[in-house]
Amino acid sequence: RRFPGCGNIVTFSQFLFIAVEGFIFEANFGRKRPAIPIRNYFIMVAMFFTVSVVNNYALNLNIAMPLHMIFRSGSLIASMALGIIILKKRYSVSKYTSIALVSLGIFTCTFMSAKQVASDSSLKEEDGAQVFLWWLLGIAALTFALLMSARMGIFQEMLYKEFGKHSKEALFYNHALPLPGFLLLAPNIYQHAVLFNQSELFQVPGIGLTLPIMWFYLFMNVITQYVCIRGVFILTTECTSLTVTLVVTLRKFVSLIFSILYFRNPFTAWHWLGTSLVFVGTLMYTEVWKSLGLFLECGSRRRRMKEE
Repeated sequence: RRFPGCGNIVTFSQFLFIAVEGFIFEANFGRKRPAIPIRNYFIMVAMFFTVSVVNNYALNLNIAMPLHMIFRSGSLIASMALGIIILKKRYSVSKYTSIALVSLGIFTCTFMSAKQVASDSSLKEEDGAQVFLWWLLGIAALTFALLMSARMGIFQEMLYKEFGKHSKEALFYNHALPLPGFLLLAPNIYQHAVLFNQSELFQVPGIGLTLPIMWFYLFMNVITQYVCIRGVFILTTECTSLTVTLVVTLRKFVSLIFSILYFRNPFTAWHWLGTSLVFVGTLMYTEVWKSLGLFLECGSRRRRMKEE
């Protein structure tokens, strides 16, 4: 929020921390050979690094954080589309209906955000047109990242079927191999490190350490990201890419609500409608209603058996 363009230093810090932790505890200081051939990790890493950088850069293109979260929730559609094309999967009518709801929800939120950008009264007409064009470029970047992320999920699923489940190893290589790529972003990372140093001082509760508050925020982000991404990689070894996508989508919903309420981001009734469509469609896709009905039916049977 203070530095909208700081995504690169945040991502670099996350990658560095996870890579160091994995090098020590998973790779055993480089002595342990990978179970999955390293060339496959290079392919996965190229996708992972590209998705991370493009998503970060989209925030510099007049994309608000709530729209960023909602748009990325469309990964369910992308996963389904690529599953049909690459894995030749077929789905029921209810599945296609749920995807249509998700698509409509994302379109609604995107369209309303476009109107907000286009009607910004604080800008001159020429500046407003330029801002809107940058926004369109941001939408294109998010779309590309969405498709690339879905392709990566399918690639991971195929690798685990062929070589077995190795979530900790995948987590390490996905974060260690891209580190040299951050050299291309070094000027931007250094610039934001300087800005972080200039932020107001903050005393960490409990230990009495004083440091610039932006570095404290970054440290907390890195720790929570490590917990999050480790859970996601474990999930990829136990579930299909679509199931993983669903869980991550619902997690984004919680992030979205927090972002709106705590940071007071602008959100209209149309945005709420679009968000509702996205997550109703997501729940419909997983047939959670049917599972809940079976669960309640099973519970009532048990009660009747106890009464008898």
